[in-house]
Amino acid sequence: MAGIYLHIPFCKHKCTYCDFTSFAGRSEYAEAYMACLIKEIEMWGEKLKEKTFDTVYFGGGTPSFIDPNYIYGAMNQVTKCFHLAKDPEVTIEMNPGTVSEKKIETYLRAGIDRFSIGLQTAIDEQLQEIGRIHNVRDYLYCTSLLKGRNFSADVMLGLKGQTKEDIRKTIELVAASGAKHVSMYALTPEDGTPIYTDYLNGELPDGDEVREMYDFGVTLLKKYGYLRYEVSNFAKPGFESRHNLNYWKRGEYIGMGVSASSFLSGHRFTNTFDLDEYMKCILSGFFPVLTDEEVKGEEAKFEFVMLALRTTRGISSKEYKDAFGSDWKEDFAEAYRKTKQYFIEEGDMTRIKDEYLYVQNQILADYIR
Repeated sequence: MAGIYLHIPFCKHKCTYCDFTSFAGRSEYAEAYMACLIKEIEMWGEKLKEKTFDTVYFGGGTPSFIDPNYIYGAMNQVTKCFHLAKDPEVTIEMNPGTVSEKKIETYLRAGIDRFSIGLQTAIDEQLQEIGRIHNVRDYLYCTSLLKGRNFSADVMLGLKGQTKEDIRKTIELVAASGAKHVSMYALTPEDGTPIYTDYLNGELPDGDEVREMYDFGVTLLKKYGYLRYEVSNFAKPGFESRHNLNYWKRGEYIGMGVSASSFLSGHRFTNTFDLDEYMKCILSGFFPVLTDEEVKGEEAKFEFVMLALRTTRGISSKEYKDAFGSDWKEDFAEAYRKTKQYFIEEGDMTRIKDEYLYVQNQILADYIR
């Protein structure tokens, strides 16, 4: 089964590290944009009516920033136009500074059953430094509205002045609030973002410091019952993100909305990044696809290996052979010889040793052709 991704590009304020397609100060476009998104859902629903989808994910931007009735309408359209599995996982990303009781009620009526909360850090000064519009009190209010429900919290590493004590406070807050899932990832300073200046000036923790933070966080998360199942993702047993797991299994997904990417029938294609162009295309009855490439041969094999080795499950030789008719260790014989010291072999499965998982990108560099 495949996944559905819906991109909501509006936000109240753009964070200093954000490199995603998002627009602050353009909320007056939200109604027209969501009408176009609903039309795109109808267009793709007609083309994909024979396919079953297991997950739906509202990402952004900040989906919780706009009127919740827009989210309700989009989800209603998805339900009407696509064939969903019996018990789909439906996720919405939320900024704690944009949440209200009414919004949560509307999301629940829409069928949303999983909530991804952008906490980032439990230190208010650090939140202000990176341009977040919320504080810790907002996070606590948000989680009080979701008590007993399935929600995830984001934790960011590598912030200016961040210490292990800050990470401890953040993870303890997340655990105490009842989160079922944690996404803990390192800040990536992208050229063109405001925080990139801090990076150039050497004001952010270096790679070794961030790795120490990560190892410290992994140990603490395990103490609170969060088991790592992918480099940046940890969950209480049974609460792994089905939508994200589909990506790492190289499953199919359809992305709708400005800048959304898709992977269907061996093709990866991406919508235009221009908001006005996106709406013009939809209103003219055209799919707003900007790029389309077929992923095959060596590239497809590398993707399979790379994505599987991001997870703690690792790569299955049988699944690789079923997909490509060959043995991955033979296809990547030289790279495997150079890197096998970092692997654990368990029957059909090969996975990266726990202590090397954080640096898997360096290990997998040998597999790029």
